[in-house]
Amino acid sequence: MITERLKKVILGELNLDDYYFQDSTTANLVPGWDSLKHIAILASIEKEYGIRFKSLEVIRLKNLGQLQELVARKVEEESERKGE
Repeated sequence: MITERLKKVILGELNLDDYYFQDSTTANLVPGWDSLKHIAILASIEKEYGIRFKSLEVIRLKNLGQLQELVARKVEEESERKGE
């Protein structure tokens, strides 16, 4: 399930008021989500969550559900790294 926090970041980058995201949603289904916006969205997610993606992690993503899982994993790893 896509969290409201992640949804807000994505909608903000796409300048959309709302969009019904599902785990299976892919970038090509979302209005305005092109390759340049993809980079901007990922950068905004990194900033919002205080994480960094590796290129290979991003390349492997197939849909928003996988992106949400990756964000959750990266946040957990960062928390463990900081000893929180």
